[in-house]
Amino acid sequence: MAQPDALSTREAQLDPFPWYREMREESPIRYDEDRECWDVFRYDDVQAVLQNAEEFSSERPLTAQGENETGGMALETMLNTDPPRHDELRKVVDDPFKPGAVKHLAPHIQDITNEYIDAVVDDGEMDIIADLATPLPVTVIAELIGVPADDREQFKQWSDTIVEGPGAATVSAETVREEQLQAQAEMATYFTDLIEQRQEDPRDDLISKVIHAEVEGATLSEGETLGFLALLLIAGNITTTNLITNAVRCFATLPDGIESVRDAASLELAIEEVLRYQSPIQAVSRIAATDTQLGDHDVKAGDRVVAWNGSANHDGDQFDDPDTFVPDRSPNQHLAFGSGIHFCLGAHLARLEARTALSTLFDRFETMQVSETELQPVGSSFLYGVQELPVQFST
Repeated sequence: MAQPDALSTREAQLDPFPWYREMREESPIRYDEDRECWDVFRYDDVQAVLQNAEEFSSERPLTAQGENETGGMALETMLNTDPPRHDELRKVVDDPFKPGAVKHLAPHIQDITNEYIDAVVDDGEMDIIADLATPLPVTVIAELIGVPADDREQFKQWSDTIVEGPGAATVSAETVREEQLQAQAEMATYFTDLIEQRQEDPRDDLISKVIHAEVEGATLSEGETLGFLALLLIAGNITTTNLITNAVRCFATLPDGIESVRDAASLELAIEEVLRYQSPIQAVSRIAATDTQLGDHDVKAGDRVVAWNGSANHDGDQFDDPDTFVPDRSPNQHLAFGSGIHFCLGAHLARLEARTALSTLFDRFETMQVSETELQPVGSSFLYGVQELPVQFST
């Protein structure tokens, strides 16, 4: 997904919200000639696009080289399929991510969190991202998938490369694309070897579950299997990493800092407000399945439509005082996890990981404040977060 020119600078990537407001007021639905796509900014319109899978498809057309329209490998996943295939694929891995199943992971997630904090507790300072927000969700999802512990750092590098956007990179778009294809190819090779191992020696993990699953009486294709595993790995860590990091940033702006959200009830509401105020995923794209209309605009079949849920979550018609972080905001019908059939499969897990990480920080640290530093945005056209977030704390 290409970066709009308006978000090409470091400052705009760290604070895209004034541009969103301008677009909602002046061009709530517009066609970008340079990016060859429609942009949608208002809450009602974004929600309509996300919920209408018949008119706004998630399927991606393939090039002659077998790539999708983003330049990536043509792996089949729930994200780029429509019903009924989407529903069939989602059922394969739906159970492990339901609230009841996720709840059983809480003690283990707590143990993992404590291990990472134990490693830095005597230092008085840490990088929230490198020391906790990255390794925690990577470890959790890697264990669920069945990835050996020694390989998890490599998986993080692959996922970071695959979601990197050319707009925020210091190298050319072509170089970024080549690096992404290389990372995807390496990941596919890795998973292919692991799949062969699990076919001979099944275990209690998602790899074994996916490769032995039957949909309509048949096992999944190689592309579907690889797509499943890649999607679970990447989506299973990038959202939570940015959610934890953005939460620490947001809480630091409150008059009483972390004191405002120490108790469980306050923290739960505050996390929902982080999801609204600084959504880890800022935009998703769809393809018009037929000639249709968006507002007063005629959209042709095959046109790409980018739904800016990061903008929708700041729409004053939906949220009072939308540009203020209100930790106890309720109700809070944000679109951070999407809407409709593609609502984020891992939403419950992401919330649990964030609650565990943040509550543990607050329990073990008496004070915590963000260090003065020049923040750098993540290199992605659709993610919102920073590359490093150093903090100082006392116990």
